[in-house]
Amino acid sequence: MQETVLLVEDDDSIAEMLGQVFEKAGYRFRHCASGEEALTRVKTRPPSVVLLDIGLPGIDGLEACRQIRQISQLPIIMLTARDTEIDKVVGLEIGADDYVTKPFSPRELVARVKAVLRRSTETSTGRKVVEVEGWIIDLDRHHVRFGDGLPVTPTAKEFDLLWSLAENAGLVLSRAQLLEAVWGYDYFGETRTVDVHVRQIRKKLDGIPIETVWGVGYRLGAS
Repeated sequence: MQETVLLVEDDDSIAEMLGQVFEKAGYRFRHCASGEEALTRVKTRPPSVVLLDIGLPGIDGLEACRQIRQISQLPIIMLTARDTEIDKVVGLEIGADDYVTKPFSPRELVARVKAVLRRSTETSTGRKVVEVEGWIIDLDRHHVRFGDGLPVTPTAKEFDLLWSLAENAGLVLSRAQLLEAVWGYDYFGETRTVDVHVRQIRKKLDGIPIETVWGVGYRLGAS
């Protein structure tokens, strides 16, 4: 099935250029110019991935991202002219999977879309469940629960990061290893992204045994 990219961007010239790029790369491309319209499309005709500009009229991109996350776990890549650390952190904390700063390379953007879709659509052969110190991480259902408690569904990237740690429970994984495992070798981000996602996982899953090993990386469960 052809995957659909929804661009939420009020600059028509950027939309026209990216439409040509993504259609040439084999994607179905859709465009809207406001956060309000993006929310309607996600509810009625969900795309495979959303490219979401921060500087939108009306509901800005950050608020649109927050509202999309309340109804869907589809991949979201923030697309913005802002380049401050706080903007990146806020975008990731409210549920974005990735962050691209303008001006950007169309080839880089296509690579990021491929990476985020690859991670969100990978399927396993047979049921995969890992239990670590009472925490049950279910790959097929993409949820996490403690004991008999209610399941919690993290964002796609949060779950992928947690699953990478769970598959290597007791071992320390560096930020670079986690970036490669979760975002792919063609990810152009920075290790700060890993820290933000770990913080979000800890916030959603209070008590999850993710240990920070200073100067190295992270470990799930005891060594």
